[in-house]
Amino acid sequence: MSAVPSLPGSLVVPWRIGVDVGGTFTDMVLRDAAGAVRIFKAPSVPADPSEGVLGVLRLAALQLDISLTALLRDCALFVHGSTVATNTILEKKGAKVGMLTTEGFRDSLEIRRGIRDNQWDHRAPFPEVLVPRYLRLPVRGRIGADGKELAALAPEDVDAAAKVFTAEGVESVAVCLFNSFLDGAHERSVGAQLGKVWSGKWVSLSSDVMPTMGEYERGSTAVVNAYVAPKVTSYLRALDERLRQFGLPRSLLLLQSNGGAVSVDQVAARPVMLVLSGPAAGVGALKGCAAPGEKANLISMEIGGTSCDVMVMAGGDVPVTDELTIDGYHLTTPSVEIHTVGAGGGTVAWVDDAGLLHVGPQGAGARPGPAAYGLGGENPTVTDAQLVLGRLRPGPLAGGAVTLDGALARKAVETKLAKPLGLSVEDAAAGVIRLLEQNLLHAVERLSIERGHNPATFTLVAAGGAGPMHGTAVARALGCRRTLLPRAAGAFCAMGMLQSDVRQDYLQVFLADLDKAEAASLEAGFAQIETRAREALARDGFGADAVVIEREADLRYDGQQWPVRVAIGAVFDPKAARKAFEAEHQRLFGHIQPGGRIDITALRVVGRGRLDWTPPAARPPQVGTPKPRETRKVWIDPASGWRDVPIYDGADLAPGCKINGPLLVEERTMTAFVGPADTLEVDARDDFLVHVGGAP
Repeated sequence: MSAVPSLPGSLVVPWRIGVDVGGTFTDMVLRDAAGAVRIFKAPSVPADPSEGVLGVLRLAALQLDISLTALLRDCALFVHGSTVATNTILEKKGAKVGMLTTEGFRDSLEIRRGIRDNQWDHRAPFPEVLVPRYLRLPVRGRIGADGKELAALAPEDVDAAAKVFTAEGVESVAVCLFNSFLDGAHERSVGAQLGKVWSGKWVSLSSDVMPTMGEYERGSTAVVNAYVAPKVTSYLRALDERLRQFGLPRSLLLLQSNGGAVSVDQVAARPVMLVLSGPAAGVGALKGCAAPGEKANLISMEIGGTSCDVMVMAGGDVPVTDELTIDGYHLTTPSVEIHTVGAGGGTVAWVDDAGLLHVGPQGAGARPGPAAYGLGGENPTVTDAQLVLGRLRPGPLAGGAVTLDGALARKAVETKLAKPLGLSVEDAAAGVIRLLEQNLLHAVERLSIERGHNPATFTLVAAGGAGPMHGTAVARALGCRRTLLPRAAGAFCAMGMLQSDVRQDYLQVFLADLDKAEAASLEAGFAQIETRAREALARDGFGADAVVIEREADLRYDGQQWPVRVAIGAVFDPKAARKAFEAEHQRLFGHIQPGGRIDITALRVVGRGRLDWTPPAARPPQVGTPKPRETRKVWIDPASGWRDVPIYDGADLAPGCKINGPLLVEERTMTAFVGPADTLEVDARDDFLVHVGGAP
């Protein structure tokens, strides 16, 4: 994942562009046809994320000394990760939604499953439903458990509901009819009828959005899709149109929650697939951290300005789940497994009324940001603490996107933390770092130890603008022997977008006993959804030689509530499927039922459109011993305290270089901290590999 700077005149057309909109910065990575990489960062504009996108593009054009039109005209692939869907849910700024359900199921959305995240907490209220009861209206008609019609659909009920929706100003409608996952004919009829009698244009059918078994989950997903569709789809189409007007030759691609890219037209009907759009790019970024074909064991800890996203790659694969919760709303949509906590450079540190220090979860955002930004922020953040401890240099940050003022940082820590705690400014700042790193440790343990993985067999990838500051400390606490600090860590997800395949996920409910299932029926089921995947990828311009099809099945023990997703080979083998299921069940839950009945609940197909990837040219190896740029006082840890630490310019460190810590490496978009017992090595990919505890 090399990010070696290249002169504007040396860029080779055409290039690819990835843009990731974060809470603090909008990151852009440009990679040309020869593999040279340029990184740009600009402040995000939460009120209008598209302005952040255009802002970073204009900055890139200015620094490359070309016009914005030339920048976009020579772009062969533009991939965008957006937080618009997530923020629409979190900020409760979605559409006014109406809902049509089968008669008798009007309240299933509000009844939910009755399951609480914390079984000991009986008082915390559930989030307010996105569709109030007076807008959840019943429709007569019924599909049976065998997928056959038991009662005909009553179109007059749809007409009556449409009048209510019009009178109440409903902007978007979700349709979830009972057993529609088996046959969506009734839902399609409802959608067609709404098109005739209702003036609105946003209709989400649960059988189209995600035809999965489970009335509540399918309905909740359809409702969230309807809730975000008007804002998200309008944003994406408007941004795509503006980029095309500025010269982009083809429509942009969006990163989905499943870690794959998809076109604007294809995601317009299912914008709920974008709720993890930005963080999911970590899948592509992790692939770039592994050697070609390597079944790598990696844990990524991507720390930006407001949050930390944790992801695990075991044996070269990142787990995908269908169960996702955003702000208390349950979604059934293919998503890479990510655990997010409020821990980043802009996370606010504060003291409660009992005199206890807290770090997060609230953040300072892009504006006003940390106190050191000088934009009016008064609350101390992790960035301010790092400045006080000498780990960050006052002056331009993130390529000049902002400027850090050490005096403002010190004042904020002193006023809001040190005095209330009765500590020195330095001790208060050190407490902030220690507490943050403890929170990071627990976040990583959530997806590693709690999922049956031994961190000692993994390499911790510390990414994001703030990740390399904390990577070695968290790795040491986890027991990891190696920490990878990507040179492009400051734009990790934007880089990952350029390394992500186009991906299409399809599901079909299929109920059968694993050992008794007919191979012909299974093959017919897989063939049906494989055809849909191939057709979708063909529309995106992928020929048969660039398409990879993967088969999976949802399996569970008889009577078990939640299925386990298992890969199925091109030729169905029940014994191999049982073995794979039992191995995964053992890892997840610690036990199996030898000889137990296993049921198939669904068939899945993952279609991937492979994008060609030109590896960057190798940098010349290190010659001689690098000289530090300077030496300054830096707080190390409670045992070492303050020490004189050499500061190296990352551009002076080439492959083959090895240096013992403690030290700091300053790159254009990130700063890396290496502890006193660790050894820094620049690997063959030109990234920084830290051997925790010394030489390998």
